[in-house]
Amino acid sequence: MPRIAYVNGRYLPHSEAGVHIEDRGYQFADGVYEVCEIARGNIMDMTRHLDRLTRSLSELRIEWPLERRTLTIVMREVIRRNKVVNGLVYLQVTRGVATRDHVFPAKPTSSIVVTAKRTDPNASAKRAETGIKVITVPENRWDRVDIKTIGLLPNVLARQQAKEAGAQEAWFVDPDGTV
Repeated sequence: MPRIAYVNGRYLPHSEAGVHIEDRGYQFADGVYEVCEIARGNIMDMTRHLDRLTRSLSELRIEWPLERRTLTIVMREVIRRNKVVNGLVYLQVTRGVATRDHVFPAKPTSSIVVTAKRTDPNASAKRAETGIKVITVPENRWDRVDIKTIGLLPNVLARQQAKEAGAQEAWFVDPDGTV
């Protein structure tokens, strides 16, 4: 069964889904995301995730691409089409397609992508039993780590550093020692 993604109003096979080359998310990481756990077919803490999405979008002054109620329907439909009982639903909202320029476009049109995938519901319990190796790395993300921006390059580099050190995860530690 091929995976299905929702991209700007269309449900598409995952392998055919794509965004425009001038989408500001691709060009500038000008967007936000949320990841929600799906357990036994239910989206966990969806209200809190959508509240955080609302706040993140507001902080970056990005318009909602869909009404909140409609987004909830889309998320559930992506989960249904992918037959996910236990897994994750991921959504990403960007400022949309515009001519490449650092200033916000005069008439922004937000873009949205929603995907879902299965995960092993017992994997976390197994990791909790055996534990995982973790390294610490200096906190080098921007001062607004409260916004779920799609600019995750520091996270990518930290996770690679952990892998190369034989660990499964990296924890960011700021100068005062807070993890």
